[in-house]
Amino acid sequence: MQIRRLTSDDAVVYRALRLRGLREHPEAFTSSWEDDERKPLAASHARLQDPATTFWGAFDGDALVGIVGLERLRRPKERHKAWVVGMYVPVEDAGRGIGAALLQALCAAARDEGLRDLLLSVTDGNAGALALYRKAGFAVVGREPRAVLVDGRFLDKLQMHRALD
Repeated sequence: MQIRRLTSDDAVVYRALRLRGLREHPEAFTSSWEDDERKPLAASHARLQDPATTFWGAFDGDALVGIVGLERLRRPKERHKAWVVGMYVPVEDAGRGIGAALLQALCAAARDEGLRDLLLSVTDGNAGALALYRKAGFAVVGREPRAVLVDGRFLDKLQMHRALD
């Protein structure tokens, strides 16, 4: 398995894996499959070229088997922080350490950039993701009730934080 930063050359495989995650796990993401599926491939190219956002991919040969992103905050007083976004590993690849390897690469790069804090949100009840994030050093610091509405159900999001220094 190889972990590397994604480039706009990876837009096709990135888009396909992202859409799969949104379709199969709508409760895990604030983005929706319906909205993202309508966006052109150019939107994925643009996202992978945005200097404020970096994505990493896990590759098994040529197959993309996991993704995670880092969205830096832009306001001067918040530039020491970034959000971990878009984490997804397909069920058939779970248990191989892919999520942990992606988070390790993201945290190392964030630290190298001088970032000091990472934030993320995880849907309450997603025990696997919560365990992964805790193992990577994140701690729950809050809860947003009714954060997302999926199929007529309100779901809470747990807010997590990890200091890098």
